[in-house]
Amino acid sequence: MTVTPQTFRQQAQGALSLNIAFIGVVNGLFTALHELGEASTTALAAASKMDAGYLQRWCEAAFAFAWLDERDGRWSLTENGAAMRPEAPDTLMALAVGSVLSAHMAERAAGLMRSGERPGEKVLGERETILPWFGAMLEANFRKTFEETICPAVPIFAEVDARGGLAVDLGCGNGWYLRALTQRCSHLRGLGLDGFDENVAQARAKAAAAGLGERLRFAQGDIKTFHLDEAADLIAMNRALHHVWDEKETVFRILHDQLKPGGAAVIWEPAWPDDVHTLRDPALRGMAFQNLTEYVQGNHFLKPEEIAAQFAVAGMGSEIYRFGNDAVIVGRRAR
Repeated sequence: MTVTPQTFRQQAQGALSLNIAFIGVVNGLFTALHELGEASTTALAAASKMDAGYLQRWCEAAFAFAWLDERDGRWSLTENGAAMRPEAPDTLMALAVGSVLSAHMAERAAGLMRSGERPGEKVLGERETILPWFGAMLEANFRKTFEETICPAVPIFAEVDARGGLAVDLGCGNGWYLRALTQRCSHLRGLGLDGFDENVAQARAKAAAAGLGERLRFAQGDIKTFHLDEAADLIAMNRALHHVWDEKETVFRILHDQLKPGGAAVIWEPAWPDDVHTLRDPALRGMAFQNLTEYVQGNHFLKPEEIAAQFAVAGMGSEIYRFGNDAVIVGRRAR
């Protein structure tokens, strides 16, 4: 496959465009301008509480990349700019956050490759403008797939809802999974555990805003050591298992022991391919890059069969459901 210098330059322009969009996302500029309709730099600076000098240069750059329009010294959103608002239907926000996160992780991988150091998940918190948006990025990327594709196709969700009970999400982020699950499954209550205080605070606020504050609880917790006061009917790990795979024996023992008899652990992970040549497929290139960045955090992606085998070690039967480049593996504790 040959790529011309011109193509590389066009791709670089796309990255620059998303960098400009990221600045607008994290500072609330797309939302503020949407609410104003159109505004001068001075008016937008007052509404967003941003420095007018920085804002003028951002508006000019956002205009250059067609996020904004300009008329008589007043700025307004283009269609793409409106879609970059975090609250927009099918928001593009995740592309901007993911672009800057990827650049950060690439820089860290470049430096750490010399020493072999793998600093763990703390690298996600090294940039103060990224971590608060991490959960929102995951929600924008995966919630629709869960609601429209995975939840209807995997029988355990309907089974657990029919009998009611407690669903636990390990590594819950901003709580999007439990909000989606309990809105669909009205007989379930939820508990989300996460290692970042920022995520727990966001999850509580979003659950309250969705009217789910009575059914959902969130707390700081460690996947490798958590203990439930009430045995769970369902324990979910969404793109989280690979973070603790080095301690898989402990994790799967805890999953087994914290489930009720007949309960299920539901693992959603990228499905690492058997053949490296398939990574050249455009649909898999992002996974290949992310696997490198996961190594920085001390992790690597897994094959679904590896997860099923570990369920067997823990004395649990399992089923594998494939969804494109992802897989959901359901492990059941015997009744």
